[in-house]
Amino acid sequence: MKNELFRIGPFIGYSYGLMIGIGVIAAFLVGEYRAKKKGLDADLIFPLAVWCLIGGILGAKVLYYITIFPDIIADPSIVLNVADGFVVYGGIIFGILAGFLYTRKRKVNFWQYFDLVMPSIALAQGFGRLGCLMAGCCYGVETDSWFHIIFHDSSYGPNGVALVPTQIISSALNFLHFFFLIWFARKRRPAGQVAGLYLTCYSIGRFILEFYRGDLERGSVGVFSTSQFISLFLVVAGVAIFFAAPKMKGAFGGIGVTEASAAETD
Repeated sequence: MKNELFRIGPFIGYSYGLMIGIGVIAAFLVGEYRAKKKGLDADLIFPLAVWCLIGGILGAKVLYYITIFPDIIADPSIVLNVADGFVVYGGIIFGILAGFLYTRKRKVNFWQYFDLVMPSIALAQGFGRLGCLMAGCCYGVETDSWFHIIFHDSSYGPNGVALVPTQIISSALNFLHFFFLIWFARKRRPAGQVAGLYLTCYSIGRFILEFYRGDLERGSVGVFSTSQFISLFLVVAGVAIFFAAPKMKGAFGGIGVTEASAAETD
């Protein structure tokens, strides 16, 4: 794997950052395109993306600090390392919260834009997990299976041993998730169902994949990893939103119309 792509003086270009950047740009372009197809205000997509990105980064960092809180107590200087250590669920939760606050500020339907952006989030996550692969983080447990990956120069994972390629599996699932949500959103749906489906599918996949993760700095709650514990609640929330969506007309200051327009073809 290639964690560092290049150096220019003190500046270092990291592969993980590159893939995150590609994912964010791809997510924005898809979101803007779909907003225009749906007759939503495409001019809101860029500031909405900025709000969600800032909220997501802060949330991912905060949740990471929570998972390693005992280590921070022992060595407070850990918090100064802002480049490493992010937990995806923190990014999702805080990103959604930031998006909610922005839609309230602009007085637009939260559920419509929630539905609009979630397929883009899955797309960005697909690229992000490729960044994990290139960096060598978020690696899997050791395996004897033919389906494995071996790192030779990883700064994060063990080198020279066969590991479950959790990054590749996660990336593939996220891209598949993106196309599934786009397909689902082609027909007219009650506002909120696409978002509920995202939360449900992602949480189930993440819960299962966590059993094959080999990195230890993820925290735990009882017998579950932190992400598995959060997954349980988000599955319930996703299912509840999906089935409650037809009854949520007007919730959070919106008109509660269907998520997709009849003319949508993407």
